[in-house]
Amino acid sequence: MQEIILGGGCFWCTEAVFQRLKGVHGVESGYSGGHTLNPDYKSICTGQTGHAEVIKITYDENVISLEALFDFFFVFHDPTTLNRQGNDVGTQYRSVIYYANEVEKQIAEKAIAKAAEIWSDPIVTELSPLPVYYPGEAYHQNYYNQNTSKGYCIFAVGPKVAKLKQKYKEHLKEEYV
Repeated sequence: MQEIILGGGCFWCTEAVFQRLKGVHGVESGYSGGHTLNPDYKSICTGQTGHAEVIKITYDENVISLEALFDFFFVFHDPTTLNRQGNDVGTQYRSVIYYANEVEKQIAEKAIAKAAEIWSDPIVTELSPLPVYYPGEAYHQNYYNQNTSKGYCIFAVGPKVAKLKQKYKEHLKEEYV
C-alpha cells in the first residue's frame, strides 16, 4: 500500500470522492502544512495555524496509479483558485500536494503540467515536501456517508459524488455504483 496527502478544499468533499475509487483502501481527513502542534478543527478554521484541510489516501498502486489519483484530484476541485474552493475561503482550503519522495514529486509535477492544459486559468496548487500530518477529529471521518442529509453535504459534496457516479462509473467500487 502507498499513501499520498492531498488538499483540495474541504476535506469532506475530497474524502467522499476518493473513498469511492477502486484501489483506494482508506481515506482519512486531517490537517497538514502548518506551524501549530496538534491542531484541531476550531483552530485551523481561524486560518492562523497555517494548516490545510487534507486527506491521507491509502491506495493499492496495482489497482490505481498515483497518476490516476492526481487526474481525479484535478477534476474534483478547482486548482486555479488561491486559498478557496467555492464558498470555502482561507488558507486552510488551499490546493496542495504533499510528496514523500522525489518520485512522487516528479509525478505531481507532470500532473500539474497536464492540469494546466485543461484549466484556462493558471494552476496555483502548492507542491511541497510532506510535513507533519495530523488526523482530524473522529466526527470528520467518513463524514459525507454519515451525513448525506445535512445542508453542506447536499449542496457541496453531493454534486461531486453525483459527477463521479455519472462520468467515472467504471472507476467506482462496487458498493458505490
